[in-house]
Amino acid sequence: MKHLSISLFFLVICFQSTAQEKKICITVDDLPTVTYGINDIAFHNRITQSLVLTFIQEDVPAIGYVNESKLYEGDQLDSAKLQLLEYWLSQGLELGNHTFSHSNYHEVGFDAFTSDIIKGENILKILLPKYHQELKFFRHPYLRSGKTKELSDQLGRFLINHNYIAAPVTVDNDDYLFAFAYSKAYKKGDEALMKRIGKAYIDYMEEKVIYFEQSAQKLFNRNINQILLCHANLLNADYMEELVKRIRDLGYKFISQDEALQDPAYNTVISKYGDWGISWLDRWAISMGKKADFFKDDPVTPKFIKSMNH
Repeated sequence: MKHLSISLFFLVICFQSTAQEKKICITVDDLPTVTYGINDIAFHNRITQSLVLTFIQEDVPAIGYVNESKLYEGDQLDSAKLQLLEYWLSQGLELGNHTFSHSNYHEVGFDAFTSDIIKGENILKILLPKYHQELKFFRHPYLRSGKTKELSDQLGRFLINHNYIAAPVTVDNDDYLFAFAYSKAYKKGDEALMKRIGKAYIDYMEEKVIYFEQSAQKLFNRNINQILLCHANLLNADYMEELVKRIRDLGYKFISQDEALQDPAYNTVISKYGDWGISWLDRWAISMGKKADFFKDDPVTPKFIKSMNH
């Protein structure tokens, strides 16, 4: 009986440890790059190489979501831009479809949006098999997935019928506002301002991860596999290593998109809809009837960052 009690004790401890394990997937949207008007291919290469090398060195199985329109100069496929995607794949990182032109489902409608999805897979379906991968993940631009149940269900059926797995986001954030401010400082050569923006960004992203971890605890009474959204810009190229280390210091293990979606939390029913581009944790909370006080601690973007976006 004593041995049985000890076994049960360790079983409970192991279960609690597993339940509280913290895992996160880093997803990078708008590949190959977001350059805010800087079209020098060396600049594109700098962003891509810095991101990829950080993921490899830090053992982060990140996935990038591609807008294939960015691979073209006019009607011509740009081989240098194509090589940016090949570099991702050659290092063992995954790629998914983010539509051809980054269209907004809620604005363009079902027919135009699904055509944009199909158009956005032409190059990927040629590239991925070269690196022993298949195209299976789709990320909604602007996180718009249907402002009514009917539109959401219609798009969901389309994705299933075309062998796509939708990739939600739980750790949503305003990284693009920081990135635009950072690009302005970079163009001015203002290194002090760049460092100020970079520090504010890392602090903000840490606060976001903690906030959505707490949201998951309140909704599910446990940690869930989180999915973080960011973009392929200079800010993340310069600060991804620090961001990864900050998240790791919070106790997180980095996992793939596929592993992240194995969490049963992603089967949670969404019953409330609107013209939203918000975290799936927020969608679940709204669907569960949570009120405004549930969201009151959501970290805000600093005023100086917002002022630089005007």
